[in-house]
Amino acid sequence: MHETYFLPGITQHIITTDRLTTAYLQAGEGTTPIVLLHGNTSSSSFYQDFMLALARSGQYTIYAPDMRGFGHSEGLPVDATRGARDFSDDLAAFVQQLNVPPFHALGWSLGGNVVMQYAIDYPGMLRSLTLEAPGSPFGLGGTKDAKGTPTWPDFAGSGGGAVANPELVKRIAAGDRGNERFSPRTVLTNFYFKPPFRVTSEREETLLSAFLTTKVRPENFPGDITPSANWPLVAPGQTGILNAFSPKYLNQCNFARIAQKPPVLWVHGEDDLIVSDSAIIDFGGLGERGLAPGWPSRQIYPPQPMKTQIRAMLQAYQQYGGEYHEVAFQDCGHIPHIEKQEQMVQIFTAFIREH
Repeated sequence: MHETYFLPGITQHIITTDRLTTAYLQAGEGTTPIVLLHGNTSSSSFYQDFMLALARSGQYTIYAPDMRGFGHSEGLPVDATRGARDFSDDLAAFVQQLNVPPFHALGWSLGGNVVMQYAIDYPGMLRSLTLEAPGSPFGLGGTKDAKGTPTWPDFAGSGGGAVANPELVKRIAAGDRGNERFSPRTVLTNFYFKPPFRVTSEREETLLSAFLTTKVRPENFPGDITPSANWPLVAPGQTGILNAFSPKYLNQCNFARIAQKPPVLWVHGEDDLIVSDSAIIDFGGLGERGLAPGWPSRQIYPPQPMKTQIRAMLQAYQQYGGEYHEVAFQDCGHIPHIEKQEQMVQIFTAFIREH
């Protein structure tokens, strides 16, 4: 277990629901509940400073659970054939166990997909929904247009093999804290954040420790792999988080049609390399940069237009009677709540005060 340090004002708790043992962080003693859900290769520790900033007003109680397979929560297997539902059902069990009343939810990165799934399957519990640099409603890899049309019939290029750099997976499993090109630290500082932004050295070690809590095995991260005859020669398996977020199993366009529509705030960094229309983690985006051997062409395997897909889904949400607002942070990468914390707190709290 990688040691994690908690800031003064942050407490860690562990509960056992009818689904799994869940670790979570808590801050504040206000009457308005907020639940924060982290993304892939991270944990609730990525929220510590943001939680304390929210708690200062005295209005909020903030909860941040570790998803299964991350942080200090139980590493139960992920049934990828259920899409995001293993995680959204875990979230439902978590808030039920704590008797959390209807709450404001913020999901960052793949955590955004989880809270969208929660909104689909558990109507009436969300007072508002903030999507911070969320994944596409069609997940990661294997689609080529705003409608989520598969690049190949077998969704090749998505799933457990969608980690274009297997060296990173090996280094996570080894607990590597070095500075080499493919180290977790380098990914954190150069791809999660937009350089030259960098947190303090002490905070960087905490974030790196959280990154390294990722449980590396086929049942969790990245997932199992199915060989494919189509480039890049890997297709989704049936277990693990990246398979769960493959378009083979994940299609959240029905979010636009849910009957009870919480107001939505979509925030993202303009310089995000992880979720963009030419992401560095997508085989199409890598191919366009000349970094994926054998890339057939932009016509055959274009970069996944992730932000275009998100915007199309939210525009449909609006057309069906929902409300959404978009905020794009300039000079910002994949983690606005860290890179632009002050502005993020102001925008987020102004939004939830209205709802």
